[in-house]
Amino acid sequence: MADTITVTGVVGTVPQLGDAAGTPVCNFRLASSLRRYDKQSGKWTEYGTNWYSVGAYRYLGKNVAASVNKGDRVVVTGRVRLREWSNQTASGMTVDIDATSVGHDLTWGTTTYRKHNQAEADHADADQAEDAREDGDGFLPDASETPDVPGAPLVETAPGASAESWSTVPPGHGREEAA
Repeated sequence: MADTITVTGVVGTVPQLGDAAGTPVCNFRLASSLRRYDKQSGKWTEYGTNWYSVGAYRYLGKNVAASVNKGDRVVVTGRVRLREWSNQTASGMTVDIDATSVGHDLTWGTTTYRKHNQAEADHADADQAEDAREDGDGFLPDASETPDVPGAPLVETAPGASAESWSTVPPGHGREEAA
């Protein structure tokens, strides 16, 4: 079973779209820093930066290469792997993330979403399903595993419940939740 991680940070290198044995892959480095505001000094204090090597494959990789730039603040979710390395002058450990999802961090700005045509989306879904089967850890949650929180996907949670009885929009932002 693979470990999953979600990291927010700044894209530290220009995302590079390449090819890995016939599969498109986009690679970039992600910097995640911890900063805290010190009330006594009135300044922000940095507590170090963690660096991650991110790889996004297939359509995700193509979309990342077309959408993400160096300096963008992003959220990355994926499978994490620690890899030791050494050369003649140094050695260390790299944290690799095999991305399953990448998006702009909307805490810091806005973005515009553009959906692919249905044929591309169906092909991407089939690729992701095949990857999950190969990894042995892919599954689709049933309704009992979906939390009842605003913003959760529309899911039938009980026999006879309809999608209209649940809202994916927080109260006061358009469609109101059913009582």
